[in-house]
Amino acid sequence: MNLQPANLLFAAGMAVYIVIRSYFQRSTRTAKTVTDKSSGADRLLVVLVVVGQIVLPAEYVFSAWLDSANYRLPMVAHGAGLVFLASGLWMFWRSHVDLGQAWSVTLEIREKHHLVTRGLYRRIRHPMYASFFLLAFAQACLLGNRIAGWSGLLAVLILYVARVPNEEAMMRDAFGAEYQHYVECTGGVVPRLR
Repeated sequence: MNLQPANLLFAAGMAVYIVIRSYFQRSTRTAKTVTDKSSGADRLLVVLVVVGQIVLPAEYVFSAWLDSANYRLPMVAHGAGLVFLASGLWMFWRSHVDLGQAWSVTLEIREKHHLVTRGLYRRIRHPMYASFFLLAFAQACLLGNRIAGWSGLLAVLILYVARVPNEEAMMRDAFGAEYQHYVECTGGVVPRLR
């Protein structure tokens, strides 16, 4: 078992992540879907992120199974990891709040769905993915393990590259020129510098 403070802080952060996600899944359960572009591959991407950001880190922290891939991280990495973790959790929560009933774990358009351009979405189109990246950086900075420490970043990169083009195509179909204008004014996961 790897119950060092940095590992336990990451585990606590992931528990908060699960609570946030569970709360918003329950609160949007009654929202009716009008367009469903989810697929088996899309659901597999979600599973990949769960494995990379939750299952493998939990396995590392609470068992010795991945110990052969351990290495020592400097304290400065732990400090950066805490900043990434707190920022990622706040952004994860805030992006759910900003989306409200429009949020879905898969590629869906909900009834009465409107293009959200307030809050975090005012500057970036994908703050939830940005939060995933921040959490993946936290994972790499807090977990001194070549597998568990980096699996989140790999999973999130695959998710982002594979899913975002489909998500943006769905939004263009649903919102047309309004979405195209929004794309021109915002960044993907980082704000545009202008």
